[in-house]
Amino acid sequence: QVQLAESGGGLVQAGGSLRLSCAASGRTFSSYVMGWFRQAPGKEREFVAAFSWSAGSIYYADSVKGRFAIFRDNAKITVYLQMNSLKPEDTAVYYCAAGRPSRMVSVSSSASYDYWGQGTQVTVSS
Repeated sequence: QVQLAESGGGLVQAGGSLRLSCAASGRTFSSYVMGWFRQAPGKEREFVAAFSWSAGSIYYADSVKGRFAIFRDNAKITVYLQMNSLKPEDTAVYYCAAGRPSRMVSVSSSASYDYWGQGTQVTVSS
């Protein structure tokens, strides 16, 4: 079992930055695919970014490419999402997720992930 806990959300003006953290506990997650998703009010949950340690690859949604960065610190068992040049349309609840590579159909599909955090609110004002 893996437990995930996000932190770092808040209110920021457009153009500003935030860094989200996802702390993992439980079994080792170093081989898991780690992803970030977000869900805005009235919208479906959407993929933001993912890190595949086994594949050595990083993936981003087109909407955040060049502005967001995902990285992990295995020593601290933490995954981060650095968000720069934030826009009002980035406002959402952000979720951290972990998935086993053997079950990963698509890193951008929420169905591929087995474990989820509780979410952290990010609000970007114009």
